[in-house]
Amino acid sequence: MSPYSRLMNRPLAAAVALALALTAALPAAADDTLRCGSRLVSTGDGKDKVRSLCGEPTDVSFVGTMGRRAYPNYGPYDYSYFGPAWVELPIEIWTYNFGSTKLLRKLRFVGDELVEIRTDGHGY
Repeated sequence: MSPYSRLMNRPLAAAVALALALTAALPAAADDTLRCGSRLVSTGDGKDKVRSLCGEPTDVSFVGTMGRRAYPNYGPYDYSYFGPAWVELPIEIWTYNFGSTKLLRKLRFVGDELVEIRTDGHGY
């Protein structure tokens, strides 16, 4: 092997090592999506979309409420404000059981928006 070919392999090896290190440091995006058959549900989707793509959940739990500041709806002169300043949104946990060979999936909704998808133990 010539000295020139050894020098060319070092930058290539360094680039490959850097690429592997960067991909290992990236967070997995699997917790942001849920596959229901061939369809995909992701955070930000509404309850109706999740229900139409994945079907009825195995269990629905009401956890509580969360207060969120409402967006102002100003009048024509921008001096008046119409609507509540604070809105209480229900928090629900939907559980999907896809069988004993797959993990349970827990979806957390705040209001109508899917905000978190988690995995739990094996299904039943």
